Amino acid sequence: MPKIGFIGIGLMGLPMCRRLLDAGFEVGVWNRNPDKCQPLISLGAQHFSGLQQLAESVDVIMLCVSNTDSVMQISDNLFPHLLPGQTIIDFSSISPDATRQLSEKAAQKAVNWLDSPVSGGVAGAQAGTLAIMIGGDEAQVDKVRPLLNPLASSVTYMGPSGTGQTTKICNQMLVSCNVLVMAEVMAMAQRSGVDASRIPQALKGGFADSIPLQLTGTRMAQQDFSEVKWHVKTLLKDLDMANTLAKQTGSATPMAGLGAQLMRQHASKGYSEQDPATLVTLYQADKQKKE
Repeated sequence: MPKIGFIGIGLMGLPMCRRLLDAGFEVGVWNRNPDKCQPLISLGAQHFSGLQQLAESVDVIMLCVSNTDSVMQISDNLFPHLLPGQTIIDFSSISPDATRQLSEKAAQKAVNWLDSPVSGGVAGAQAGTLAIMIGGDEAQVDKVRPLLNPLASSVTYMGPSGTGQTTKICNQMLVSCNVLVMAEVMAMAQRSGVDASRIPQALKGGFADSIPLQLTGTRMAQQDFSEVKWHVKTLLKDLDMANTLAKQTGSATPMAGLGAQLMRQHASKGYSEQDPATLVTLYQADKQKKE
């Protein structure tokens, strides 16, 4: 079994590593804040003190960090120590252009780079039911599928480098616009005298149903914002990438454009690190001003 080095022990990385360890893989971990690695060390993961040590000790490197800049910074420190034949699986959601650049740079060292963003949130990471969309060399994707089985219920090859990231942008356009409309719905229902907490159950199984509705809708209605399961800043970052891609390709994306503006407005009010369930406060604040 290949030895795995996992970089990025955050909301998603922690449960993903747990599942890899439970599946019997040998996993080493590194994080900018080493304290976050402790729960995995107690489960048997090896802790790497630096990226050089990690790169020189593993067969497969997995990345799961916050944005394009983070991936680029880590890669700058990682690339000098990579070994021919290694594979990098990037679970982060980053720019397709940056992904293609990194893939070309990795190829110069005989290293495979697979852009493999995930969807399903923390709940999917914990249950091993993530959807993974992959770009890169198809033969290499087939080789790493056994490593992805503990993490995902769906692994789809999308095409050459960058196509996995482009698919994730499409995914996030749908998710973000969905959750923004959900906030409008919950606020309007409450103003109309409806018990909004019942809406997810009422719509379950219908055309309006969705996983975000079932996971986030009730929390919006009940003002349950204490547990952060995903971040407003993540959706904003992905909507910005969607609009950049739309400009590059000449695509019309008016909903994603408006969504980015609303998400940025919400983030600017101190909600950047909060759960998107807090989006409902956009419309509740509007009501309070009118009153």
